[in-house]
Amino acid sequence: MSLKSFIEVHPESHFPIQNLPYGVFKPQPSSSPRPGVAIGDYVLDLSEIASAGLFDGPILKNSSDCFLEPNLNKFLALGRPAWKEARSSLQKLLSATEPTLRDNANLRQKALVPLDKVELLLPIVIGDYTDFFSSMHHAKNCGTIFRGPENPIPANWFHLPIAYHGRASSIVISGTDIIRPRGQGHPAGKASPYFGPSLKLDYELEMAAVVGTGNELGKPVDVNEAADHIFGLVLMNDWSARDIQAWEYVPLGPFLGKSFGTTISPWIVTLDALEPFSCDAPKQDPQPLPYLAEKISKNYDISLEVQIKPAGAKDSTVITRSNFNHLYWTLTQQLAHHTINGCNLRPGDLFGTGTISGPEPESYGCLLELTWNGQKPLSLNGPSRKFLEDGDEVTITGHCKGNGYNVGFGKCSGKIVPPHP
Repeated sequence: MSLKSFIEVHPESHFPIQNLPYGVFKPQPSSSPRPGVAIGDYVLDLSEIASAGLFDGPILKNSSDCFLEPNLNKFLALGRPAWKEARSSLQKLLSATEPTLRDNANLRQKALVPLDKVELLLPIVIGDYTDFFSSMHHAKNCGTIFRGPENPIPANWFHLPIAYHGRASSIVISGTDIIRPRGQGHPAGKASPYFGPSLKLDYELEMAAVVGTGNELGKPVDVNEAADHIFGLVLMNDWSARDIQAWEYVPLGPFLGKSFGTTISPWIVTLDALEPFSCDAPKQDPQPLPYLAEKISKNYDISLEVQIKPAGAKDSTVITRSNFNHLYWTLTQQLAHHTINGCNLRPGDLFGTGTISGPEPESYGCLLELTWNGQKPLSLNGPSRKFLEDGDEVTITGHCKGNGYNVGFGKCSGKIVPPHP
């Protein structure tokens, strides 16, 4: 019999008892931030559950003050045994057969807050942010656009998960407006470089892993133990100014074309919640070096969708349908490679997957690919786009389909607004 909650959850909800993703919220504008889990149309206030002494397992009975913090970092640092214990305690507490919360009207009123009444915040303090380049289809398309079809993917790509170090300070929560960046673009002929608002603003469909326990400086993480260092996943939009990026990226990689804004969804879905949806990762050829060779190499079957609501339009148009399982390099390979030189990761660090494109045009994860760098305008049920215009709103969603339930991520959205005068 499938697990059921005493809280009514619509079958299409992203947040059944099988999920219980973690976030940070304020119940009132004047309230202090506190951790919570989403259940149906409610947020369960974990500070109230902790204060009531209901985390009574062997680890959390002495560590539940982590849920009195304004972010999840202290909880993440406790490690996988504590995460599993919290999940088990919360699933029991919210189950239809458990009276502790169900029959306590006073605690229910304090601890269960309607989701549409709260302000959702960044759930973690992000010390460092790395963005990978792990989709072969995206790498091939970008290489073909910029270098031609003869040799679109550089030779090193099949040997290591390529990445760059991004800017943690400009990571924002879903719903935050994105200000169109200014910068330099390619000069026309012998003229000076263009300077002004980006003319090729793009979205990138990504997901991002949230680091749980870190590692000591100088001590790499074994690829077969890397999953114990990953707390969960969020949706991510790696907004990109393609004209700025194209002019600046040689020789050191992306900089101002990326660092103006990155949006993440508010709910972290744990690897435990995603485990029923794990699947085999693609076969890697050539075989990776021993430090990247996994005993079990897996991805997750997460359906992903991107919609654009054009400025002034009433309705959104779906422009991308992709899946997390298109990634060539796995999350655990990404983390192992990140630490192989001794680099230390810390709780709350974030690493993006890179744009998640599939083999078919409708699964391409950015406008650069969908419009082939602006050569093929994309129809949005009336208006068309080569790249994003001011007022356009981009929304990414993702979910796994279970037997009678979904495990989902909610939304990752942002609207483009003009640059400041």
